[in-house]
Amino acid sequence: MRAAAQRSPSQPAADGELVEALLGFIAEDGCSEDEFDALAVQIFAHQFARCEPYQRFCRGRGVLPRKVRRWQDIPPVPISAFKEVTLSCAPTALCERVFMTSGTTRAEIKGRHWHPTLAVYDASMTRNFDARFMRGDARLSMAILFPDEAALPNSSLAHYLSLAAATFGSAESGWYVDPTGIDAAGLRRALDVAERRGDPFALLGATSSFVHALDAFMHDGVSFRLPAGSRILDTGGYKRHSRELALEDFYAALSRTFGVSREQCINMYGMTELSTQFYDDGNALLPSVKSGPHWIRSRTIDPLTGADVRPGERGVLVHCDLANFNSATSIVTEDVGIVVEGGFHLLGRVDGAEAKGCSLMVEEFLRTARQ
Repeated sequence: MRAAAQRSPSQPAADGELVEALLGFIAEDGCSEDEFDALAVQIFAHQFARCEPYQRFCRGRGVLPRKVRRWQDIPPVPISAFKEVTLSCAPTALCERVFMTSGTTRAEIKGRHWHPTLAVYDASMTRNFDARFMRGDARLSMAILFPDEAALPNSSLAHYLSLAAATFGSAESGWYVDPTGIDAAGLRRALDVAERRGDPFALLGATSSFVHALDAFMHDGVSFRLPAGSRILDTGGYKRHSRELALEDFYAALSRTFGVSREQCINMYGMTELSTQFYDDGNALLPSVKSGPHWIRSRTIDPLTGADVRPGERGVLVHCDLANFNSATSIVTEDVGIVVEGGFHLLGRVDGAEAKGCSLMVEEFLRTARQ
């Protein structure tokens, strides 16, 4: 394991030095818990020193860098905070990119995640995608079912898929969704060509785009038998852009329509406020187990108390993503899950008491961060 420069755990690293340490950490084959904690503590000290709203929140919790020894000690930021305050260690005017949420809950207010450099995000994405989706293939012919980065420059998903196509897609890869809708006819031609050639083919896109494609092909009575080694990646929920399907029905329809086994129907779970994605190993069994690479950790909490729930019990997911070096490594989501061996089960969005607990956490954050 490549070590970061020696320093006091409570001493913030210079930006360039921290980026280099992270890139080296991501490039490794794994890490111990002690090594993860050491870098998490170093990044926390950086964020405490450079991000005033986060520092005020941590001081309100009575948490200072010298008190933090493990990643679990780092105060997590409610995900809604990205809509309310600027969480950036670097001046936003100097940032290379800002990714913005889609604003499905409050369309007029979007969360913003600032990136002074995309080097860490891109390294996180490509290293993880290579291992979890490509699985030894250097390149695949890809059909992307989402608008490209030129159409949506502030979309983290558009950047993610553009990076996938540029790094791992063959020359025949193409885009079949733009802001006006899906090009079902063009997609059908690409799938017909893939069938005839017999080479593995990949379909990647937002879950809602797949629903539109399924509707179009089912309406026309069209199905495909993609070559062995073909695979599908859907990236999250419906976002109110399509009709909703139960997961069992969705993955059964994908397998039936495209001729790809459910073991090769992979779901990516990510969010604008993180810099690392989670994957499952296919959806033959539901709920699938989501897991991440060695630079991210997850736990579940009771949002009313902030305490970890007992193993096997449902709670609100908290992720500690070391690639989030410029904002906040630890994020309280609005998703419910259960930690299991090898990862976690994603059960859906918070509601009831869990939603109330998340709201109280947001209120606490804003009360202290804005002082």
